[in-house]
Amino acid sequence: MAVRQSLEARVLVLRRFYRVERRVPSYAEMLALFGFRSKNAVHRLVVRLEQAGYITRSAGGRLGFTRRLTGSIKILGLVQAGFPSPAEEELVDVLSLDEYLVRRPEATFMLTVSGDSMIDAGIQPGDLVLVEKGRNPKNNDIVVAQVDGEWTLKYYLKDRKGCVRLEPANKKYSTIVPKHSLTVGGVVRAVVRRYA
Repeated sequence: MAVRQSLEARVLVLRRFYRVERRVPSYAEMLALFGFRSKNAVHRLVVRLEQAGYITRSAGGRLGFTRRLTGSIKILGLVQAGFPSPAEEELVDVLSLDEYLVRRPEATFMLTVSGDSMIDAGIQPGDLVLVEKGRNPKNNDIVVAQVDGEWTLKYYLKDRKGCVRLEPANKKYSTIVPKHSLTVGGVVRAVVRRYA
């Protein structure tokens, strides 16, 4: 079990490297990335990654990442959301959802939504929200905030006097005005929902 966890941890390191560099690291770079002392250790890791389907090796030994490692999904074109129209499947591009949704991986985390106070904003119970820390919220941003010791997900609104209130997106709930403290944990960047 420890071996599997170790491999998964190394896959995460390779994913981060790929996001920044857009390529596979060299053997020498893997030596440094994983703190190995010998290229033989890198070779053993490469064999394990290849067997697990994360990388490929060409006949010349050149390494390549698979979609299992990059998380890429094919983009096949457009689809009408209005009136139906003839469509042809054509490979337009390949996209990693991480690349598309996450601008700052080091500052981004996900939360599962509980409750229905944001349903009119299209955020349902059970949805995942991607939250980016360290951003200054603007009016009408959806934020994760700690208000008087309680965490919540709401619209952020600040008036000209600097007073902040948090607005729900459901008429059943009231506006929240902090009495003692307000800490913004992050700004919601995306909502992810899985059907069935």
